Amino acid sequence: MRHQFRDPHLRPELRYLTARDAPVREAVMATDGVLALMHAIAATVDAYLAGPRQDEPLTVALGCAGGRHRSATVADALAAVLSGDTETAAAYLVADLAERYKERGLAVDLHHRDLEKDVVDR
Repeated sequence: MRHQFRDPHLRPELRYLTARDAPVREAVMATDGVLALMHAIAATVDAYLAGPRQDEPLTVALGCAGGRHRSATVADALAAVLSGDTETAAAYLVADLAERYKERGLAVDLHHRDLEKDVVDR
């Protein structure tokens, strides 16, 4: 997500916040292309789950420059979607997408590598 989507880090009022803060979540999810990316990732997951190895774990990895804003927000949103958590997904504007997964019972394990690290000085 590093080069394609606007970086909240560049906004001083968001720099020291993380994906867990509503202003960051709102900024990232309002970025042109992010909702389309969410739908594309969900479609990719669907394709893998329809394949011959559908019972094997599937890893989806996202990255950005600091790991505290863009990728972490999209990862949180994707976890809500794939687990069918429509209430949490609504905060990310993707409740409609989560509804598709509500009855699937997918186990989702979310790991943020950099969310709690210090802000990258750049």
